[in-house]
Amino acid sequence: MRKLPRAFYDRDTIAVAKDLLGKYLVHAERVGRIVEVEAYLGPHDLAAHSARGLTKRTKVMFGPPGHAYVYMIYGMYWCMNVVTEREGHASAVLLRAVEPVKNVEGRTQGPGLLCRAMGIDKQLNNHDLLSDDFYIAAPIELHTFTVVKRPRIGVDYAKHWAKRQLRFYIKGNPFVSRI
Repeated sequence: MRKLPRAFYDRDTIAVAKDLLGKYLVHAERVGRIVEVEAYLGPHDLAAHSARGLTKRTKVMFGPPGHAYVYMIYGMYWCMNVVTEREGHASAVLLRAVEPVKNVEGRTQGPGLLCRAMGIDKQLNNHDLLSDDFYIAAPIELHTFTVVKRPRIGVDYAKHWAKRQLRFYIKGNPFVSRI
């Protein structure tokens, strides 16, 4: 595996989201193949946390690309985003599902279950994804697959942004969320 460079993340968020599919999320000894993601395009995207502006919670999103934005939902699940584009832009890609590759136990369909199975929690918020123990890597062998795009999940409050097709997943992969 080859760790992704900072330049990979410092690009258009939709391009990064699609390109994350098939890559490996590595945390300590755990490895999962990313099979489903959602793009959040910055403060103008009403579904993005950054739409509420710069806060203690969203500060990571406004920072440099290639860092993890980890936050809690429903008071019980951690979720992980990958910060994209230039510093100050506040866009990110939510990791929604991984296919277990090594040392991953439990369900991984859905962002909360993914984080639980991969051992990701608030301690990894703002973690640099170029580190040695928590990163995203390209596989040695490239596999071809079809990318499906659909509306994001659970963002009905975001008006017209709720219908935007910013959820991407690998067609036919059994680890994609069932919605």
